[in-house]
Amino acid sequence: MEMPKPMDEHRRLEKLAGTWVGEEKIYPSPWDPKGGTATAKVETRMGLDGFFLITDYTETRDGQVSYRGHGVQSYDRSEKCYVMFWFDSMGDVSPAPSKGKWDGNRLVYTHQTKMGHSRYTYDLQGEGRYKFMIENSQDGQQWAPFMEAHYTRK
Repeated sequence: MEMPKPMDEHRRLEKLAGTWVGEEKIYPSPWDPKGGTATAKVETRMGLDGFFLITDYTETRDGQVSYRGHGVQSYDRSEKCYVMFWFDSMGDVSPAPSKGKWDGNRLVYTHQTKMGHSRYTYDLQGEGRYKFMIENSQDGQQWAPFMEAHYTRK
């Protein structure tokens, strides 16, 4: 039996591979009533023979690391969608991955937990640039921005 090979859907994730740096705007929320700005470094690579995009994320605010995250993205052949697993320095574990699809140059994931709905958008904006947004919603209809970032590849 021949081992499976990455599909075009897996290879499409390669667009996000690399080392990225950027400025972030955090909107006021129950988790951060003041909001503010931050900088981030996002180190992303294809792994496990090209099936997974693996991310290590570090956010810095006021000169100190304020948040770290580790993500794994892939394409789920049986569900015919992209999946994103996220682990971070908040310590919570999500019961299920976020699910997403490409819409032109935008990869959009959605996720629902008992806390509400979240939407994560990677908007590729030309070679070596992307915009990232996190939005939250109580009902999955009315969305409020949580974070907006602009990253460039180093």
